Amino acid sequence: MEDYQRGFIDFMTESDVLKFGDFTLKSGRQSPFFMNSGAYVSGPQLKELGRFYAQAINQVFGLEFDVVFGPAYKGIPLSVITAEAIWDLYGREVRYCSNRKEVKDHGDVGILLGSPLHDGDRVLIVEDVTTSGKSIEETYPIITAAAKVDVVGLMVSLDREEVGRGGELRALDEVARTYGFPTAAIVSMSDVVEHLTGAGRLSEERLSAIKAYYEQYGAKRS
Repeated sequence: MEDYQRGFIDFMTESDVLKFGDFTLKSGRQSPFFMNSGAYVSGPQLKELGRFYAQAINQVFGLEFDVVFGPAYKGIPLSVITAEAIWDLYGREVRYCSNRKEVKDHGDVGILLGSPLHDGDRVLIVEDVTTSGKSIEETYPIITAAAKVDVVGLMVSLDREEVGRGGELRALDEVARTYGFPTAAIVSMSDVVEHLTGAGRLSEERLSAIKAYYEQYGAKRS
C-alpha cells in the first residue's frame, strides 16, 4: 500500500465519510460499513480529496488525458476538484465535464455542463463508489453520443469488493468487461481493513462482522 492510500483511509474515517456499524444499503443488503462522500463539506476537505484522486489517477493511469468526467450528481464536484488538483500537483491542464440529470432547454442548453466534449478527447471518469455500475450505464451513452471520445479509465474512491449485478465479479470488473476500459479505486475495502487493523482501530466485533459480510457478498476478481 502506498503512503497516499494510508493517508486516504485516515482521511475518510476522520471526515466521517467511512463509518462502521449496521447500515441498510440501497441494494437492501445489511452492511457493517458505509461510505458517504456527501460528508466532505468544507473547502479544506474538498481540496484534500481532489489531491488524493489526482495522486491515484497519476499512479494508475498517468496523465495523458484531456477531460475529467463526473457523472451527476456526486461526480460533478469530484470532476472539478480533481481537474484543479491535477493542475496544482502536476501542472497538467485538463478540462472538466459532467452531465445533468435532465436536458436543459434554455441558456446553456444540453445534457452536459462544463467543457464540451470533442472528437478525439481522452476522458477519465471519476466517481465516489461503484456498487452496481448503474451510473456508468446511464452516462457512458451520453459521453459517447456527444463526441467520438476515448474513455481511458474509471477511478472511484473505494472499491467495496462486492459482487455486482452478475453475482460473481466485483462491480468494477463488470464495468471494465462491459465497456472495455480499465477501472481502479484509490483504496479497496481490503486496504481499509488492513490499515485500520494494523493501527488497532477495528474491534474484533467489527472484524467479525466484515468477514461475515464478505463471506456472503464478496466478489471474485476477473
